[in-house]
Amino acid sequence: MSGHSKWATIRRKKEKTDAERGRVFTRIIKELTVAARMDGGDVEGNPRLRTAVSAAKEANMPQSNIERAIKKGTGELPGVTYEEVTYEGYGPGGVAVMIEAVTDNKNRTVSDIRHMFSKRGGSLGENGSVAWMFDRKGVITLDPKGLSEDNIMEIALEAGAEDLKIEDDEYEIITNPEDFNRVLEAINQGPLEVVESELSMIPKNYIKVEADSAKRLMKMIEDFESHDDVQKIHSNFDIDEELMKEIAE
Repeated sequence: MSGHSKWATIRRKKEKTDAERGRVFTRIIKELTVAARMDGGDVEGNPRLRTAVSAAKEANMPQSNIERAIKKGTGELPGVTYEEVTYEGYGPGGVAVMIEAVTDNKNRTVSDIRHMFSKRGGSLGENGSVAWMFDRKGVITLDPKGLSEDNIMEIALEAGAEDLKIEDDEYEIITNPEDFNRVLEAINQGPLEVVESELSMIPKNYIKVEADSAKRLMKMIEDFESHDDVQKIHSNFDIDEELMKEIAE
């Protein structure tokens, strides 16, 4: 089980519980605010904001919450000023880890992230220490809706996708970042159902992680996931399917 797709599957299951605790809403509100601050509050003219609004609706966030977050980003309403930060380091088993966060206090957040790395036997690195191991791509996860692999591939290529990846019946369309929104819009107009869509960091290669290191790695990722400032986590781990199921239970 490789780092991107399999952790994404587990994360989606966890988010059902996290939503009850408000964690999903907190992350989406921060993304809405930052996206609006950077490129304006026009959803149609701001691809990043459009993606955040779609995520908010998928999470059943009230429209009033969405509008308020956007207005805080554009300055129409007072609010906290958030900054985007990326942390890079190594986890148990020597895997690379990248963390995207949004914070109003960088000193607090970096201290927390450093502690979470070290607690599980990892280490926080310098900027650029692991980024070269990843490529930034658009990832659109699909429900195949009973369509064949050939049909899905044809739809993906016609939409302008770069690649189609299939693992354990999960279909992922991969795009260049600049093509992401155009491909997503094309897919949404067809027969396929989009389960999740995001810009992500895809590992160029994966590192096999065994037993104790795998368990500590998953604990570390759960620590990061529980932090309110953390938006996304990327890693290049590869864990045996049976071991992953054991850890996830």
